Amino acid sequence: MGIGTSIFLIALGAILTFALDASVGGINLDVVGWILMAAGVLGLIMTTLVRGRRRRVVSTTEPVEYRRVEERRDVAPPL
Repeated sequence: MGIGTSIFLIALGAILTFALDASVGGINLDVVGWILMAAGVLGLIMTTLVRGRRRRVVSTTEPVEYRRVEERRDVAPPL
């Protein structure tokens, strides 16, 4: 889940919890809103942890040695 999806879930949950005053048979929209906000916050935390961990990776390999290659054209190719 990305940052955009997490923010969308938080906003949608807040709208369902605080802005709507409707009732749907058998479904409590306040609870659904709180669940969506919790899922959005959890997704936001997980996304930042994963991205933060990816940026800390440091390569410890030695640099590649570069060699110059020259081609001689004055010698006939082998038959």
